[in-house]
Amino acid sequence: MKTYIIGVDIGTSGAKCILTEPSGHVAASAVRDYPLSTPRPGWAEQDPEDWWRAVCEGIRQITSGIDPACLLGISFSGQMHGLVPLDEDGRVIRPAILWCDQRTQKQCDEITSLAGGEAGLLSCTNNLMLTGYTGGKLLWLREEEPEAFARMKSFVCPKDYIRYRLTGRLATDVSDASGTGFFDTRRRIWCAPLIRLTGLDEGIFPEVLESAQRAGSVTAEAAALTSLPAGLPCWAGGGDAVIQSVGSGLVSSGVLGVVIGTAGNVSMALDHYTENPQGRLQMFCGNDPDMWTSFGSTLAAGGAYRWWRDQGCADLAAEAKRSGENVYERMNRLAASAPAGANGVVFTPYLSGERCPYPDADARGCFYGLSLKSTHADMTRAVMEGITYSLAQIIDIYRALSPLSRVISSGGGAASPLWLQMQADIFELPVRTVSAAAEGGAFGAALVGGVGAGVWPDLKHAVSVLQTESEYLPDEHAAVAYRKSYALYRCIYPALKDVYRFGAGMEE
Repeated sequence: MKTYIIGVDIGTSGAKCILTEPSGHVAASAVRDYPLSTPRPGWAEQDPEDWWRAVCEGIRQITSGIDPACLLGISFSGQMHGLVPLDEDGRVIRPAILWCDQRTQKQCDEITSLAGGEAGLLSCTNNLMLTGYTGGKLLWLREEEPEAFARMKSFVCPKDYIRYRLTGRLATDVSDASGTGFFDTRRRIWCAPLIRLTGLDEGIFPEVLESAQRAGSVTAEAAALTSLPAGLPCWAGGGDAVIQSVGSGLVSSGVLGVVIGTAGNVSMALDHYTENPQGRLQMFCGNDPDMWTSFGSTLAAGGAYRWWRDQGCADLAAEAKRSGENVYERMNRLAASAPAGANGVVFTPYLSGERCPYPDADARGCFYGLSLKSTHADMTRAVMEGITYSLAQIIDIYRALSPLSRVISSGGGAASPLWLQMQADIFELPVRTVSAAAEGGAFGAALVGGVGAGVWPDLKHAVSVLQTESEYLPDEHAAVAYRKSYALYRCIYPALKDVYRFGAGMEE
């Protein structure tokens, strides 16, 4: 009898549900989209009920015709750092504030000051308090919406809310807890001294589990809505930036994972706790009890390319719609018609502020080098290159930590051969894609669930199901052109930092 593990990922643009066999084969997949609300510039919110509806529909689709006895259980991945505040009855108080929301700089500064500055904060959590993190959102809610804060008796992250709706148990996992900014990543527990310094009630912080730990069972009520069998095991899972690296096979140092999704991530697994000098990276607990994951994020990667699709390529989008072609394929062909280096046009993708290596909510995107000779193709290629340069800056930090052997690329950017070759040429490393990595966090969640179910003893055995699908090697001629363009890119943020300060708050 075939058996299956369900992996669920609560993304920013939609929920993905997959049905995975122990061989690694994805037998079924369903995606359901939902809206993103931006009430003010720099704000980002979603209704958790939209996530729940999407998951219920997706699970019903992928399990249609499947004998419930074949299901081993369900595991979870989701956008990190989101604040889902709940009242005493477990009901959502207000829309969730998401990872890409930038409203909390004041509160993050307050927490840093209370901790004794950046050094004090790093000694507590091994991470800076970034604006995307959940910690600043908690203080913002207390200061800006005190009535809502007074009603809040607990909070969870996005994936945890879905698991709560399935099981009735409020909990998070060590990787998502790490992304709150209030977690002691060395000891893998809440950092009680830091919480007390901020005046927050320790009681609002959820129970923390290891990723492959059982976190409850599907209730009869949830079974009726999802068609899952009541009593089906549910495992804790992990935050998407961490668990999708597992889905790409990142379980040892020296191998980098690059994800070009809405945001962009560079990650590497660590088999021991590692200090984080100056907080340049994010150091989170990994999805095995003896694993940590380090990564750096750029906030608008595929999101910047989507913005360019909507604002700079409306004609291509209309043509693609008429012909039934994917608009990104047309955009990629246009970009390929310009040379490496985009004829001197450079784009910075700071459309939502930036995180690594510049934790700056006020940073903004720009084109540099435009002239009367610049073309639509140059600008389209510059957007792709600028996103890749932002990832290259993170990789430069990793070069000081470990010898690097290769990159495993996933996310939407890995669907483009042009973008994969661009990554190899800019990073000057071999770039591979592996089977099922395109499934993102949902596949990583399924692997973690398989460990929880006893299919594999640990994640290092679980990733043995992955196979290399493609490999792109650096082209020296293109690499020379990119080195010059990348050097120019690295000059732009330092040159405009004061301009970003001056322009802060001018958006309507």
